[in-house]
Amino acid sequence: MSRPLERALDSYLAAAARAGDREAREILVRRYNPKLSALAWRFLGDRQLTEDAVQDAWLDILKGLPRLKASEAFPAYAFRIVQRRCARVIRQRQGERRTRSALAAEPAPEAADLDRAADAGGVRRAMADLPPDQQAALWLFHLEEMSVAEIAVVLDVPAGTVKTRLMHGRRKLAAMLNGGVDE
Repeated sequence: MSRPLERALDSYLAAAARAGDREAREILVRRYNPKLSALAWRFLGDRQLTEDAVQDAWLDILKGLPRLKASEAFPAYAFRIVQRRCARVIRQRQGERRTRSALAAEPAPEAADLDRAADAGGVRRAMADLPPDQQAALWLFHLEEMSVAEIAVVLDVPAGTVKTRLMHGRRKLAAMLNGGVDE
C-alpha cells in the first residue's frame, strides 16, 4: 500500500475510533503496536520495559483519542505519548540508580561510634529490608538531616513523594522493630 493510502487509512481509523468504533480502534492498535514498540525499544532496549511502556502508552492514547482534533495527526500523537512514557521510565530508572549509589556510598561507622552503631544495628538491619526509595528518603532525612525540599532535589521527585516515602518507611521500620511485619 502506498504511503498516501496508508495515511488516509490511519486517518479514517483514528476518526472512527474517536467516534467510538471499537473495530476501528482494534485495527489501529494492531497496525500501530509494532511501530510504537519499535520506538520504545530504541529508547529502552529492554523487552519487558518496552512492553510495559507501550501498554501504558496505549491506555493514554485511547483515553485521549476523543480530544484529538485532527485525525491525520494520530501517528505524531501516538509516537509522542510513547516517547513521553519512555522518558518517564528512563527517569525512574536513573532515580533508582542514584538511590542505590547514595546508599552504597554510606560510610561505615568509625571505631568511636561502635557503641552507638551497636544500638543502631537493629535499625540499620531493618532499614536494609526497606525498598531503596524509602531507605534513601529515611537516610537523607534522619541521618543527613536534610529537609524534605532538599531530599526532593536530591532524589528528583516532588516533595509530596518524599513525604510519602518517609511515612511508609517509618511505618515499615516500626513494624519490623516491634516484631511485626507491615503490609
